[in-house]
Parts: sequence; C-alpha cells; structure tokens
Amino acid sequence: MPPRSGERFASPHIVATPKGKVVYTADGRELVMRSIEPGDMPAVQRCFKRLSPQDVRRRFMHAMSELPTPMAQRLCRIDPEWEAAYVLMDETVKPAELRGVGRIFVDEAANSAEFSVLVEREWTRIGLGALLMQQLVDECRRRGLSELWGYVLMENRPMLELCRELGFVAKMVPGEAGTAQISLRL
Repeated sequence: MPPRSGERFASPHIVATPKGKVVYTADGRELVMRSIEPGDMPAVQRCFKRLSPQDVRRRFMHAMSELPTPMAQRLCRIDPEWEAAYVLMDETVKPAELRGVGRIFVDEAANSAEFSVLVEREWTRIGLGALLMQQLVDECRRRGLSELWGYVLMENRPMLELCRELGFVAKMVPGEAGTAQISLRL
C-alpha cells in the first residue's frame, strides 16, 4: 500500500542556499531544487534513459525510445518570458543526476500556463511531485496568471490523485479517449 496522502504529499524539509533550495525527503535523501540550466542537458538525457516506456508515454503522451539532442537542448534552454522549469538535482552522486522536473509554458492570450511534471520512478511517492507542482503554482501566481492546466492520461493515477489533492479539477478531453485536462484556478 502506498503511504497515506497526508504522508505522501507532506512537504519535505527545505533549506534555501545560493545554488537553490536544498530539499530533504522524508527518508533523508537530499536534492537541490533550482531553475533548469543549459548545462543540464546531459543529466536530462541520462534521466530519460532511466525512464520506463510507460513513464515516457505518460509524460510525452506518445512512445519515444530516446530523447533527441535538439529536443534535450530545447528543454534546457528556456525563454524565461514564456517558460519556467525547475529541476530536482541529486548532487550526492557524480555527475549530478536529475530526479525530477516541472515546467510551465505561458499562454499570454489566455492568461494561463500549461504544466508538465516528471519524477523518476525510484523517487516517487515521497512528495517530490507535490513540491514541483507547488513551485509551478507559486510561479504562476507570481506572474499573475489566472489558471494552471495540463493534460494527464487517465491511467496516470498517481498524477491525477496528486492534482486532485492540490485542488485541480479534471474533465475529459473530447475526442481524446483516456486523456483528462486538469486545471487549477489561481
């Protein structure tokens, strides 16, 4: 049985440092949450290789056997005017490994942002998805946006449960069987 939601979504211990926020998980592991940087591209590609085919499909909405270099470069070189991306880096290993990432893409015309979140399977169910989602919500509020939304496959029950606990509302996407659009009014 997974931990109760109160334990699962409990905020990890956080300490601010010049390089980002040091996050201690409930089981004592240490990660650094910071904005993504162009130099994170190798870590992004290594993280992708550790993902299961199911994790890849849940995140990218289709199967991919590898993360092409141009796509990895694009994911690491964001335009801060329209995007934000935060990584959870495990700096206890060398080279540092990416364990999770959350990002938003701003739609200025709709005054909203689309989100995506990915946490490596071995690091799930300890509150990191909730931590990344809260960071994205805070960033959207800082920008004065009115809504945060994303597409989630209905089979991705952990993500749907997390979003429900955080106050998101889900509705089915017409013509896209098995896909929900979840949204949070800010």
